Amino acid sequence: QVQLVESGGGLVQPGGSLRLSCAASGFTFSNHGMNWYRQAPGKKRELVATIANTGRSTNYANSVLGRFAISRDNAKNMVYLQMNSLKPEDTAVYYCNVLLPTSSYSGNDYWGQGTQVTVSS
Repeated sequence: QVQLVESGGGLVQPGGSLRLSCAASGFTFSNHGMNWYRQAPGKKRELVATIANTGRSTNYANSVLGRFAISRDNAKNMVYLQMNSLKPEDTAVYYCNVLLPTSSYSGNDYWGQGTQVTVSS
């Protein structure tokens, strides 16, 4: 079955850095784009970054552009989120996500358990 396991969260001071990791299994990792989402208390889950299956194309939310970098290692079935210049408003639970097609028109979303990132002095 599909499994996504995040790690690397924690408490960091404003301006600091963290690197999140997501270990994927149960599907052909190199065939699918991967995403990082986050959800802050009382807010909707938001898309933070996406990466194509080849790793050649990435996209970011405006709020993290220039500070975060998504990457992947298809040999290890891993996706990463390097977070620099962290701000208190980056505090959230961060989730790894993949959408696996079931037909030409639909698919199933899979989520990890999430990893907490807290930015505070």
